[in-house]
Amino acid sequence: MRVADTDIRTRRLLAGLVGRGITLSRTPAMHVAEAERQGLSGDYRLLDMDAPENSGLTLAAVLDRAEADGFDGLNVTYPFKIEVIDHLDALSDNARAVGAVNTVVFAEGRRTGHNTDLWGFAESFRRGLPDAETSHVLLLGAGGAGVAVAHALAQSGVSRLSILDSDTGRADALAGALTATHPTFRAAAVGDAARLFDTDRPDGVVNATPMGMAKLPGTAIDTGLLGPDQWVADIVYFPLETRLLAEARDRGCRVLPGSGMAVFQAVRAFELFTGRPACPDEMKATFDAFAT
Repeated sequence: MRVADTDIRTRRLLAGLVGRGITLSRTPAMHVAEAERQGLSGDYRLLDMDAPENSGLTLAAVLDRAEADGFDGLNVTYPFKIEVIDHLDALSDNARAVGAVNTVVFAEGRRTGHNTDLWGFAESFRRGLPDAETSHVLLLGAGGAGVAVAHALAQSGVSRLSILDSDTGRADALAGALTATHPTFRAAAVGDAARLFDTDRPDGVVNATPMGMAKLPGTAIDTGLLGPDQWVADIVYFPLETRLLAEARDRGCRVLPGSGMAVFQAVRAFELFTGRPACPDEMKATFDAFAT
């Protein structure tokens, strides 16, 4: 007798991550270990669009192939978190509010986009910097990840957000969306970090750009501007110790690495893929088992 597809789905996890420069990602190990801990068969694949075997493939083709192959879903990272929306059937409320998707669930012939980055960053911030001053924060980057982080900051007690992005129009659009969604929250685009630090010094800085990744070394801000009166958070986690965090720590700043967001967004994504609750402590232990 043929086993029903729904029965098979409850006994296994088949998912993947699509993005660029993701060979060092710890996400596959976290998902597979949690699946096996729960008695499931775990298979999580990296779909690196920079890999030679994927040369010429479009995002649409990757989604079509994954769905046809019976994937439960895909995580989506740089640079596809906004582009992927055009290839989906529906969005969750948080994905619609953020305007970016990092998790796609395939079920009943439909593709639904979710955003687990928002909760992932908010939970990491709550645990990692519980008493941080949040009157004024500078956000670096207004792309797919930056939008989620901005909404997370608005929900985490930040009163005012300055947004710095190489695309000033994108920063302006994010500021407008934030103030429309969170009426008591103030947000504005800025064009010069040095001037901001000189005239309206922020309490903290969050890097939501890909700068600092193994394939994009460097920093999105002059770290000479930083001082011990500030905290610095990064969403990049490979490498875990980015140049931004290392230099911020050297200057006396409290720092929050990208590991927390990586773990907590994966916790929520696992629940979406499998319909089962995940254990944050176990998934963090898997993440931490890697050499930094």
